[in-house]
Amino acid sequence: MNSSFDKSPESEGGKKRQMWRKLFWLNLCVTLVLVGSFWLPEKLIKLQKFLDSPSVDVPEEGQIVEKEKQQEDHPPIQIGGLLNSRVTTVNASSEKDYVYFNLQSGKVVKIHDPSSLEWDLAFRRSKVITNGGASSKLGKAGLIDLGAIEFDKVTEVPQDNYVLDVNTRTDTENPAILKPYNYNYLTHKLKAKKNVYAARTANNKFAKFQFLDFYCDNKEVGCIKIRFVYQGNGSNSFLKSPTEFTTASAGVGKPEQSATSSF
Repeated sequence: MNSSFDKSPESEGGKKRQMWRKLFWLNLCVTLVLVGSFWLPEKLIKLQKFLDSPSVDVPEEGQIVEKEKQQEDHPPIQIGGLLNSRVTTVNASSEKDYVYFNLQSGKVVKIHDPSSLEWDLAFRRSKVITNGGASSKLGKAGLIDLGAIEFDKVTEVPQDNYVLDVNTRTDTENPAILKPYNYNYLTHKLKAKKNVYAARTANNKFAKFQFLDFYCDNKEVGCIKIRFVYQGNGSNSFLKSPTEFTTASAGVGKPEQSATSSF
């Protein structure tokens, strides 16, 4: 005859585990119901208020965001008929001597007298001076920093208010172009700024130029790579005249001219 004392401890333990498991699932279900009943509706109300606020511009179906409309109304400017730009690299790695550059020819020139009008810019590593002001008695050269702008968007430059070279306690410099680079303190490397500079030449013509690099093939500082356009007819515009445009129409699409100069 079986009695209550015949029940094994294992069967009692199994019943307890089942009971606790049921209690766990019951608590979980109650928690989810409470969260769904109180927390979720509150969050949905806040979300709806946020979307309805005037600071959020969410277009309804069939509408276009205003910003996209503005972009369609003002497509990117495409400029044609520009004078061809040239790219050249000047080896100005000497820490002592300047290398003199003529914007009309796009070449380095040897100068015995700095007051000569045969040069427009002079480079010494990353330093730049012009043929005007404190650097020359006769030259009319000067610079204007036009800021970081796309090179081809500069279709003309100012006619006046060019910055001339000045003397300092230790050297001669042009205040418009003291640091045409950004210096990385971690890598100790120079990176050319995207600024475009307007230049008035020694003989009162106009040009624009932009730095591209400051490094030689051996990774040393001092090889100045610039992109430039020279306007030789006395105008401050870099758009081709009707005669120039007609003459050059057969050669549209020519790449930038590139050269390397050394002193």
